Amino acid sequence: MTVVLAGVGADSTNLGALGPLYDDGTFEYVPIPEKTRETAETETLGSWPLRGDDGIAADLTTRIEPQPVRGEEEPVSGDDLESWPLHHDPNFEALTYGEHRTSGYVSRLRALEPGDVVGFYAGLRRPDGDRAHRYLIGYFTVEEVAVVTPEMPLEERRAILEAHPDNAHAKRAREGDLYLEKPVVIVDGREPGGLFDRDPIRLSDYYVREGNVQAQYYLREEIESAWDVRAGGANMMFKPAYRCGLSGERFRELVGIPGERETAHAVVDD
Repeated sequence: MTVVLAGVGADSTNLGALGPLYDDGTFEYVPIPEKTRETAETETLGSWPLRGDDGIAADLTTRIEPQPVRGEEEPVSGDDLESWPLHHDPNFEALTYGEHRTSGYVSRLRALEPGDVVGFYAGLRRPDGDRAHRYLIGYFTVEEVAVVTPEMPLEERRAILEAHPDNAHAKRAREGDLYLEKPVVIVDGREPGGLFDRDPIRLSDYYVREGNVQAQYYLREEIESAWDVRAGGANMMFKPAYRCGLSGERFRELVGIPGERETAHAVVDD
C-alpha cells in the first residue's frame, strides 16, 4: 500500500499566475490550459468559476502559454482567452486523473493498486504577495489503474479511452491516437477523496541549501518524515512525483477527509 503525490494545476509557466490562497484558508484550483484546442473538453478559462468570488479563471491572467516547453502553440491573449479549453486533470468531480510525464510519474502511478492514494499538490500564492508555496490541495483513493500505449492495437486503445470518458487524456485523444503518442496512465478514484474546501497543506520550504547560491523550493522535512517519502527527491522546483511509504489509510488519518477536514488533526504547523 502506498501514496503517490502528483504536482498539478496552472502556474506561472502556463497561466502566467498561480491560484490564490485567501486569508480565510480557501483557495483556487485551476487546471492547466490545454495544450491544444483539439479536445472534447467543454471547460474553458471562461467557464471555470473561481471559488473566492464571482470571477472566472480567465480573470487571473492576461496571457497564457498553452505549450510553454514545446512552443508549438502561439501565446493566447485578448478575446481568445475565455474560449481556450482547460486540461481538466485531475477531475475531482469524476475522480479521474491521467498522466504521460515520464519523469517518475507514469512508473509510480501505474504501480498503484486499489486502496492506495494519489494526492495532488499545486503552487498557491497569498494575495498580499507573500512567498508562493506548494500545497496539497486534495486526493482520492485509487479504484482502478489503466495504461494505454501507442504500441497497443488501435481497437484496444479505443476501448480503454472510451471506458474513461471523463479523463482529460481521453478527451484529447483522436480516434484512439494519443496526444504526442506517449504512454498514458489513467487512475480512476473513489471516495474518500476530492478537492479540499480550505486549508491546503504546505509541502514546501524556500531557502538556500548548503553548497548552492540561489534559493529553491524543497520538500519540508516534517512532511518527508511524517509521510515516509521514499522517492522523488527533495527539490520541488519541477513538481516531482513523490512515492510515500505510508498506507492510504494512514494518509487519510493524517490529512483528513475532504469535506470533513475541519475536525481533522493538522499534519504539521503551516
